[in-house]
Amino acid sequence: MRRIDQIADKYVEDFIALSPLMATAMGVPGHDHEIDDLSPAGAAAQAALLRQGIADLDAAEPVDERERVAKDAILERLRLQLERYEAGDEYLSLNVLASPVHDVRQIFDLMPKDGKVAAENIAARLAAVTEAFNQYTETLRAEAAEGRVAAKRQVLEVATHCDNWNGVKGPGTDFWANLISSVTIDGEPITSGPLKIALGNSAAWARSATHNFARFLREELAPQAPEKDAVGRDRYSRASRYFIGAAIDLEETYAWGWQELARIEADMRATCERIKPGASIEETVAFLDQDGEQNLTDKEVFRDWMQELADSTIADLADKHFDIPEQIRTIDCKIAPTEDGAIYYTGPSEDFSRPGAMWWSVPEGQKLFGKWREKSTVYHEGVPGHHLQVGQTMARTELLNRFQRQMMWCSGHGEGWALYSERLMDELGYYDEDPAGRLGMLDAQSFRAARVIVDIGLHCEFAIPEDNPFGWRPGEQWDGEKMFEFMKAHTRTIEDDMLSFERNRYLGWAGQAPSYKVGERLWMQAREEYKGRKGAEFSLKQFHTDALNLGSMGLDPFREALARL
Repeated sequence: MRRIDQIADKYVEDFIALSPLMATAMGVPGHDHEIDDLSPAGAAAQAALLRQGIADLDAAEPVDERERVAKDAILERLRLQLERYEAGDEYLSLNVLASPVHDVRQIFDLMPKDGKVAAENIAARLAAVTEAFNQYTETLRAEAAEGRVAAKRQVLEVATHCDNWNGVKGPGTDFWANLISSVTIDGEPITSGPLKIALGNSAAWARSATHNFARFLREELAPQAPEKDAVGRDRYSRASRYFIGAAIDLEETYAWGWQELARIEADMRATCERIKPGASIEETVAFLDQDGEQNLTDKEVFRDWMQELADSTIADLADKHFDIPEQIRTIDCKIAPTEDGAIYYTGPSEDFSRPGAMWWSVPEGQKLFGKWREKSTVYHEGVPGHHLQVGQTMARTELLNRFQRQMMWCSGHGEGWALYSERLMDELGYYDEDPAGRLGMLDAQSFRAARVIVDIGLHCEFAIPEDNPFGWRPGEQWDGEKMFEFMKAHTRTIEDDMLSFERNRYLGWAGQAPSYKVGERLWMQAREEYKGRKGAEFSLKQFHTDALNLGSMGLDPFREALARL
């Protein structure tokens, strides 16, 4: 009997009972009409489940190496989640990308839209938004009573997101109205009858609940919120361990970030010489932005280009460089129904009937879409990035239990792999005849290295080094405005609106942004260690197969498991 697998599978079932949103994300039917309990009692119930899961796993002995890996990986995740809950970090969930209200809004993107049952589920879940937002309001009030309130910037920005969902930007921007207009029966719009009324009423209730939540944020929570964005060293250290899955030396990593950024920008200058000899990075970017072959001005056409690149990349890499399961040789590229400025991936459903998808929430006003800028984004979100990693994990039913396949996620492992994938495509020669695309990839790398610097520097309140390689503001302290200034100076391929969103994201989601570049660094180290152990028998394709077959996990247990192969 595989006791570890039994405990893991039961944990998934128990968690789904507490989280209908997770059920929908996983593609598990029967919960699409419900929303999680976002109250303090709901959080306490999930914490109780964490404690039970930890106790059960601690008492169980793995029967083989497969279960040993699973036990170590799951325990690392559960213990860190419980540690953050018990330390009172719940209030930090209010941020511009990963808050419970964003989870509620985004779950509708994954729901089926056609058929009577689908329409009934959407109407019921929309009607439940009011209670969910009231519960989250209760949670934030309870946190505030303990002196724990997210920074004012986050409180006000989330309120603005709520306004945007409610259509303040004008006709066609009301998310709730657009959602119900997309619901069909046998492909035909619902124009009358009880379902039409139910959808209209529930959308109106959701819109009202969103308006009331935004008002609560502005009128009640914002006056209690601190102006200071930094979360401090203790909370940051805890968040960093959670997002990376490894304990890193923050001072050393901060110093490494500066040197890594300087290295990448030197490579960028060399690449610019291949595109426009004698031109600076900024001049080369301006040159490419004027190139009609490199740019598109319609987001739907741009989405089609992304889809074509994603499809062709899967076809080219399959069987040659990666073992890509048949179930995941399909990916959807989508324009998100909001304009928040995020780019993200959602995995396939448990039965693969809903394919994985990369989403682009295009900011209002963005009119230029550079193919050279976003080639690496397609590799990051698609194959060999998130889509391969997540999809392969889900397909390995013979190797991984349900928790590992469906609920295990560590940003350092996942985002580190996706950033490693961008660099890997350069190693494999996919930029050899495309220096413009390579410049876009390097700028994306520069962007991620700069995030290591600003995120650690601001939240841990480190000074800007006196001897930093750019001679920029030596000895000064970080704040939100300096963060934007620095990112602007070292990010040439992101519009200001999206960069502003990114800055706000780092300020409110401490420790997450560095997980990309630090995760890539640890992936590269793990590969070199694996190569050293295998010697003449080293195979890059086999390394990728072995590494991905372990499933997602924190990077410390990952390196330990990989070392035993």
